[in-house]
Amino acid sequence: MLDTLKRRVLPRGCTFDEGDWHILSRHWYPVALVREVDAGAVPATLLDEQLIVYRSADGAIVVANDICPHRGVPLSMGSYDGASVACAYHGLRFGAEGRCIKIPAHPDRSIPSQFHLATYPMIEAYGLVWTCLAPDEHEPAMLPPMPHWTDPGFQQIICPWMDIFGFAGRQLEGFLDVAHFGFVHADTFGDPDNVKVPDYKPVRHTHGFEVEYRSSVGNYPIGAVERGREGFEWLRHFNVHLPFTATLVVHFPEGGRLVIMNAASPVSARHTRLFAPIARNFDTDLPVQDVYDFNARIFAEDKAIVETQRPECLPLDPVMEAHFPADRSSMAYRRGLRDMGLSRFFIA
Repeated sequence: MLDTLKRRVLPRGCTFDEGDWHILSRHWYPVALVREVDAGAVPATLLDEQLIVYRSADGAIVVANDICPHRGVPLSMGSYDGASVACAYHGLRFGAEGRCIKIPAHPDRSIPSQFHLATYPMIEAYGLVWTCLAPDEHEPAMLPPMPHWTDPGFQQIICPWMDIFGFAGRQLEGFLDVAHFGFVHADTFGDPDNVKVPDYKPVRHTHGFEVEYRSSVGNYPIGAVERGREGFEWLRHFNVHLPFTATLVVHFPEGGRLVIMNAASPVSARHTRLFAPIARNFDTDLPVQDVYDFNARIFAEDKAIVETQRPECLPLDPVMEAHFPADRSSMAYRRGLRDMGLSRFFIA
């Protein structure tokens, strides 16, 4: 693979504070579904950096800057032939590892290295394409873990992504919130008559923290039969991988498990692309589209809240917003972001 782009220059029109961008750019985020890339070249944006994602002739996925090095035209305006992308302006074609493999104006000349694309590292995991804009070459890639993804008996479901016009930190904090079910999700799985939050305590680990939360509030029905029962206590296990990813494992009766990953990919400080792969070991014979549709309803309920929150940023100073005991996950999350060295998330 070609040497990845090493520069630390901010993207044009960057919406993040400079110091925060440098910290966030060292982490891994999903930018596309693998099945999207199998169908064609995919434009994507991460931390305000515009990217092109495509599969080359050798079968590897390439993540590169969405710009032709010749005259600066976005490659996403061009064409893809199943193995390479071509610029719409002069037809330069780029293949494996982002190498320029054809300059139509000079077909018989060798191609200088400055015509090759600036590329980024890539990992396929959980049906998603992950990348990092500024990887540490001395540190191994560290993706968030997805419980049960490869376990026998578990179905793998890669939901379509959802765009949320708000900050990734606000969206992830909402995913962790355990006091909003009966209000925001009353039409899907919440119970307006059961909103008391039991005591719980976050436990920190190297990459974030974990929370186990038990209550009598059931999770949503899957299929035609409600999966709860009288007196059953639902265990929800959250695992947060800073900065913007968390998994939730819900324990159903009779050993059922539902795992949802909430990977909030920061397109910009004002725009989040939410990726949500799911694993479950029950109702595996039901149409996957039903899962897509129901989870889209749930995340749309959260989206409506996130897009209206003010300030748009996630205040890391604890005195900027009020808190109650059920906010322990939120407080642990904000503390974790502060400990990463992040200052604030300014949105003009």
